[in-house]
Amino acid sequence: MGSPGIAFPDAQSFVGMSFANENLSKQQAFEGIVGCSTALMETLDLVRTVAPTDSTVLIEGETGTGKEVIASAIHACSKRRDRAFIKLNCTAIPVGLLESELFGHEKGAFTGAIARKIGRFEAAHGGTLFLDEIGDIPLELQPKLLRVLQEGEFERLGSTQTQRVNVRLVAATNGDMGRLISEKRFRSDLYYRLNVFPISVPPLRDRAEDIPLLVTHFVAKYAARMQKVIERIRAEVMDTLTFYSWPGNIRELQNFIECSVILTSGSTLYCPLARLGSGTQVLWPEKPITLEDVNREHIRRTLQQTRGVIMGPNGAAARLGIKRSTLYARMRKLGISRSDKIS
Repeated sequence: MGSPGIAFPDAQSFVGMSFANENLSKQQAFEGIVGCSTALMETLDLVRTVAPTDSTVLIEGETGTGKEVIASAIHACSKRRDRAFIKLNCTAIPVGLLESELFGHEKGAFTGAIARKIGRFEAAHGGTLFLDEIGDIPLELQPKLLRVLQEGEFERLGSTQTQRVNVRLVAATNGDMGRLISEKRFRSDLYYRLNVFPISVPPLRDRAEDIPLLVTHFVAKYAARMQKVIERIRAEVMDTLTFYSWPGNIRELQNFIECSVILTSGSTLYCPLARLGSGTQVLWPEKPITLEDVNREHIRRTLQQTRGVIMGPNGAAARLGIKRSTLYARMRKLGISRSDKIS
């Protein structure tokens, strides 16, 4: 059957591993964030920078990248961390009820309103309100949202009495806000008010070196929950997981590992790789051996995609989410010459 493969260390050693030099409160703030990739570190640097302020933050990223976890970290690092952190997914609430969820209502404001109800803004007074999928806020509610962001005041549904709140807003979207604005489905003035401090969360394919750490973390989590002892994973399986594109990002990986743990009967993790689909896109089929190899190949492939262009909004540096000078430094360190740009 071959060698048993890679042994799993204690998954908890990877949680917040890059923050070993931070104080305990900072480690707790990043609890649940697993990884040490440059892309993730740059995102968390932005979290540290903006968290102590009261500025509005717009988190952008694909589905499943962990935008809610980033929002939670912003709150945990802020001066509001001892107050409420209220969450609302704007797509999970029927359009007709969303205004009441956000701003509350008075008794008799509509059929079924049998008592006064405070909304999420009032519940978050003094703390942080996280609005996920902000791009799905109906156009007719957007002026009221803009007002509470600018003036800190609103009226409950069915009331003429003005309520004042002190709330720090963190919003998130996986949509193309520019397209929504051009299609007149999202107000540009509201977008600019939300986009005070944008943070982009990298997709999992751009932080492949974190995948073994995430696999270890999720195996430990679900094995403990299911009272199983899983000690290793075959090297070739870990390679496949590392170089798979994960279109559903961390959420897809987490669900896949949970399924794998359920199916595992021994001490070696069994992964149903066929469930990733017959059209599985595995990145870099040559299977680099070290994390340095992973970084080298990722940069080379990005340079190929940009036809060697490094600068500009569509250049390799922007796609990698790093500064031009940082990219040049990494190319020198990894031995990537200008002749390597196009293969």
